Amino acid sequence: MNKKTLNVGFQIKSVSDDGTFTGYASVFDVVDSYRDVVKKGAFEKSIARLKGSGDKLPILWQHDSTKPIGTFEEIREDEYGLYVEGKLLIDDVVQAKEAYALLKAGAVRGLSIGYYLKQYEVDKDEEVWNLTEIDLFETSIVTFPANTDARVVTVKSRLEMGELPTLKEFEKFLREAGFSKTQAAAIAGNGLSKLHKEQSESVSVLDGVLGILNQ
Repeated sequence: MNKKTLNVGFQIKSVSDDGTFTGYASVFDVVDSYRDVVKKGAFEKSIARLKGSGDKLPILWQHDSTKPIGTFEEIREDEYGLYVEGKLLIDDVVQAKEAYALLKAGAVRGLSIGYYLKQYEVDKDEEVWNLTEIDLFETSIVTFPANTDARVVTVKSRLEMGELPTLKEFEKFLREAGFSKTQAAAIAGNGLSKLHKEQSESVSVLDGVLGILNQ
């Protein structure tokens, strides 16, 4: 199962001098830039897993697994979203101290969750994916809450590893690159769908599209 990220606006309620902060890592029933909607209850199993194991959810810097900068001491769902209480290790980790300074200055306001998508429902009328179960494994403080380049890197990385992006990911990638909804659906449907059906074929069609977009 592929790892995914979900970029949300980092809604900080407070930041203390010792590096602790509170806020919401995710908000329910809001359509994001990728047409994903997190539903209430999506994090329940992840929260239960973390509490049962005694593990703390890590805070990373820019999704870099080599740059942990703190942990969340409390995570829970309420009616609004995923409420979190975190602590940046500002006395022990240089990057955490820098992240704290940027947060206080308002220069960084993004939070992105890393997760495996376990359950979802597609609303074809509204053209959204309702995420009903998310396996949460990390959160990152990021510079931009919705980074288009990150989606490009995801698609490229899949190709470089010999994997195929999902049809939804590829269509969104094409839309963000400037193609219309109809054009993106046609390109993805006529190219990627066939490759998904014939996994033994090469990904040269997708490489060609990416080459054109990067010119």
